[in-house]
Amino acid sequence: MPAPKRQAERPPRIVIQYPQPAVDDGRYPAKRCVGDVVTVTTDVFRDGHDILRAVVRYQGPGDSDWSEADLRELDADIRGVRWGGRFPVDREGRWQFTIEAWTDVFATWRDELRRKVEAAQDDDLSGELSEGAVLLRAAAGRASEVGDRKTIEHALRVLEDPDIPEAAKHDAALGHELLQAVERSAERHGKTTYDPPLALEVDRVLARFGSWYELLPRSFGGLKAVEAQVPRLAELGFDVLYVPPIHPIGVKNRKGRNNALVAGPDDPGSPYAIGGVEGGHFAVHPDLGTEQDVRDLCATAHHHGMDVALDIALNASADHPWLTEHPEWFQQRPDGTLKYAENPPKRYQDIYNFNWDSPAWESMWREWRRIVIHWVDHGIKVFRVDNPHTKPIPFWAWLIAEVHEHDRDVIFLAEAFTRRAVMRQLGKVGFTQSYTYFTWKTARWELMEYVTELTSGPEREYFTPNFFTNTPDILHEYLVHGGPAAFYTRLVLAGTLVPTYGIYSGYENYENTPVAPGSEEYLDSEKYEIRQRRLDGPMLPFIRRLNQIRRENPALQILSGLQFLETHNEGLIAYVRQHAGNTVICVVNLDPHHANEGAAIIPAQLGLPPVFRVQDLLSGERYDWRIGHNFVRLEPWVRQAHIFRVEP
Repeated sequence: MPAPKRQAERPPRIVIQYPQPAVDDGRYPAKRCVGDVVTVTTDVFRDGHDILRAVVRYQGPGDSDWSEADLRELDADIRGVRWGGRFPVDREGRWQFTIEAWTDVFATWRDELRRKVEAAQDDDLSGELSEGAVLLRAAAGRASEVGDRKTIEHALRVLEDPDIPEAAKHDAALGHELLQAVERSAERHGKTTYDPPLALEVDRVLARFGSWYELLPRSFGGLKAVEAQVPRLAELGFDVLYVPPIHPIGVKNRKGRNNALVAGPDDPGSPYAIGGVEGGHFAVHPDLGTEQDVRDLCATAHHHGMDVALDIALNASADHPWLTEHPEWFQQRPDGTLKYAENPPKRYQDIYNFNWDSPAWESMWREWRRIVIHWVDHGIKVFRVDNPHTKPIPFWAWLIAEVHEHDRDVIFLAEAFTRRAVMRQLGKVGFTQSYTYFTWKTARWELMEYVTELTSGPEREYFTPNFFTNTPDILHEYLVHGGPAAFYTRLVLAGTLVPTYGIYSGYENYENTPVAPGSEEYLDSEKYEIRQRRLDGPMLPFIRRLNQIRRENPALQILSGLQFLETHNEGLIAYVRQHAGNTVICVVNLDPHHANEGAAIIPAQLGLPPVFRVQDLLSGERYDWRIGHNFVRLEPWVRQAHIFRVEP
C-alpha cells in the first residue's frame, strides 16, 4: 500500500521583508559598538484587515536564550507597513536578531466590534459577543498573572450574562484594561519568523570613536623614548598611538634619503622593507628596542587609557629570512629573479611582494595568523594594515575571524586608497575601520557629497571611516599652499565630520614642504631617514582642545546625526551634529588665505527653539542664534572655525 500523504503545512499569511540593519540582504553583518542601542526597522503586513503584532528577537554571544523587544508601527497614520524598535548590545562579538510577527486575534475582534459600535451598527451584536466570549475563555486559561485572569473572567461574565444590557457588554469588551490583560498572555496566532537571522558584529567603542597620532619610533629615540611620550599624548587627548613597522630592515636594495635608489652608509632604510639578519615580522629592530619594550609600551598606553596600533605590512625585503626558508611564497619570474613591488610609476625596489597564488598559500596564511597573534599577545590590540586591497579578500575574512576568535578586542584599520567597491568589500568582510578619500576632498561641494554618502548611505552600516589629515605618503597640495591656516581647517573638519580621525607627526608643526612641486611626498621624508622629533608643535594646544570637545559632546562620537547647512558662500561649510540631546554646530572657513562671511541657515526640522543660545567651544564666547539665517564671518589667524554647542 502507498504511504499516506503527509498533510502540507499551511503557508504563512504574514510577510516580513526589508529588515534593517542588513548588509547585502544579510550576507554580511552590520556593525555596532558596545553600549549602542540598535534601531531595527522592517516591513510587516498580511492580507485582509487583521491587526498584527511584531517583535525583534535578539541573542548575544554566549546566550542560550533569545530576548525580545516590541516593534511598533511607524506609519500607521497612512496605513503603511513599516515597523520599528530597538534593542541594546552590551558586549563584544557576534550578535544575531530576527523579526517575529503574528496576528492578534483578540485585538482584531475588538477593533471590528469598536468600528461597528462607532458606526451605530450595534442593534444586534450578539454573534460578535459570542465570538469574544470564546476568545476571553481561552485567554483566561493562558493568563499567568492573577490580576489579568480576574480582569478577563470579569469581562467574560459580563458578556455571558443575559441580564446585562448589550451596550454595557460593548463597554466591557472594549475596555483598555481588558485589552492589556489579554495581550500579556496572547497566543501568537499564525506566527511568522524572518529566517535566517541577521548578524551584527559588536566592537568596543574605540572601533567607532577615537583620535589617532602617528609617529616613527626611531625619530623619537626608540620604543622606550616613545613610552615616555605616552602621558603627554594622553594629556593631548589621543586614544591611539600608531607606529609604522618596528621590524628589522633589509640592507640589499635599501633606499636612501628622499627615496634615492642608492643608500648611504648611515641611511636607515624604509621601515616597510621588512626583514634582515636580525629576523623578520616576529622581530623588533635592535635600534628600536626589544620585544619587552613593546610589552612595556602597550602596558603604559593601556594605563593611560590608550592603545598602541602597529602597522602590519605584508612585505619583505631582499634580506627577509623567508626568502631562503620559503621561496615558494614569493613571485619569481621565469628567469629566476624576484618581482619587487611596484605600481607604475611608483617603484619599490627594496620590497618584495608575496605570491598569493602560490600552491603553498595555506602555510603562508597560517604564518600571517601566527604573526598577528604574536603581537596581540604582546599587548597590540589595534593593527593598521598596509595596502590590504592588494591581497586576497578571502584571506582577510579568514584572518580577522581567526584573530577575533583569539581576542575580540582587536581592531583592524584598512589603509586602502583604492576603488570604492574594494574599500567597501574590505569593510564587509571584517575590517573595523578604513582610510578614506577625505585627504583629497577640499571643496565644499565634494566634502558635502562624500560625507553625506558615508554618514547617511548604506555604507554607514559596515564602513567606519577614519579621517587622517595627512600620512607619511600623503601631503596634499591644500596643506602645501594653504600654510598654517589650512592645518586648522583640515583638523577641525577631520575631528568633527566623523568620530575617528588621525594626524601624522609633524602636522602640529605645519610641515608642508614636498620633495618636488606637485608631489605628495614629503621632503626629507621620515620613511627614508631619521628625524629628531619632539612633541612641541604650536598647534598642540588647539589639538588638545579639539580632542576635549570631542570627548565632551556625544554628537561628535557617532557617525550618524549629521546635516549640512546652507551658507550662501562656497568658502564656508556648516553642519549640525545631533545625538542624545546634544547639538553641535560647526562652521569652517575652507579658504586659508581670505576671510569669508555668510549665513548659517538653521532649518526648523532640527527641533531647536525659535531662538536659542550657543557657546563657541573654541573661544568660550556666547551668541543668540535662531531658526533661519545667522551671520558668520571667519578670517584666517583671527578664527578659522566655530564649534558651537547649543545650550539647554
